[in-house]
Amino acid sequence: MYKMCHKITVGSYNLLLLESVKITRSVEALSDTAVITLPGMVHNQAIEVEDKINVGDAVKIELGYNGKLKTEFEGYVQRIGTDGGSIKLECEDGLWLFRKAVDDKVYANKDVKDILGDICGQCGGFTVECDYAFTYEKFTVHNATGYDVLKKIQEEVKPNIYLKGEKLHVHPQYAEVFGEAKYDFTRNIERGGTSLEYRKKDDRRVLVVVEGEKKDGTKVKVEAGTTGGDRITMKVPGATDEASLKKVAEQVLEEKCYTGYSGSFSGWLWPYCDAGYKVSIVDPDYEYKNGTYYVTAVEVDYSKGGGKRTITLGKRLS
Repeated sequence: MYKMCHKITVGSYNLLLLESVKITRSVEALSDTAVITLPGMVHNQAIEVEDKINVGDAVKIELGYNGKLKTEFEGYVQRIGTDGGSIKLECEDGLWLFRKAVDDKVYANKDVKDILGDICGQCGGFTVECDYAFTYEKFTVHNATGYDVLKKIQEEVKPNIYLKGEKLHVHPQYAEVFGEAKYDFTRNIERGGTSLEYRKKDDRRVLVVVEGEKKDGTKVKVEAGTTGGDRITMKVPGATDEASLKKVAEQVLEEKCYTGYSGSFSGWLWPYCDAGYKVSIVDPDYEYKNGTYYVTAVEVDYSKGGGKRTITLGKRLS
């Protein structure tokens, strides 16, 4: 028998009253987020949080069973909402610290590491560890925060960006594996929460087109993949290095074309699994479908009704 348990701290307070928690983590999104929902009233009395919880307060969410807790989220309160009869604490991971104004600047012929190294210095003395090679002919920062700059780079050229301690990490999206978990259709996959689809690589026809633009407006275009199926077009203003653009196109193509499962499935809080993990899927009825995949996103839902972990698969690893 598993008994759910949690420990949620906001600032100096341990939250005892709780309606629900929703945590979203993805290697394809810049930051991890969490929404903590508290009841607006208890015993016909409104709960007052304005003088106790503030934007910028540190947040730690631990969830588990039978008194065994696992940290699922650490970050800061980004917004406090009191609409709809409940209190919602919208939280963001450590990249919230980059929501500071940075200098207007035009970077010429600079790679991602140089640009983000400058941004890190402006946002509080962070350092950058980057092995993601991509060069911008022109990258403009105007009326932006450090977070805006990180988000623009993450959306345009698809590195995995995250903050660990005082160091900003920037790496190719599938370069790091942070842990592993195993799921079995007969044991810990919720059949009703599954949207997995098994397809062969030959059936996944994808053409990826990445477009850059020179200072004079001239377009630079590279392609990867085959016609006759889905077409993915990406625009990277300020980038004209064909090798860099080709690398982005091939990375996206590799994510989309493989033999195996795509989609998502749901399990419970155990086993623990996170974005950036590799996950083994076992199906005793169809052993040829067994395989290991990279996890691109995890969504955790927790309330008195139960705890659920929804896992979204990326490319097949083996």
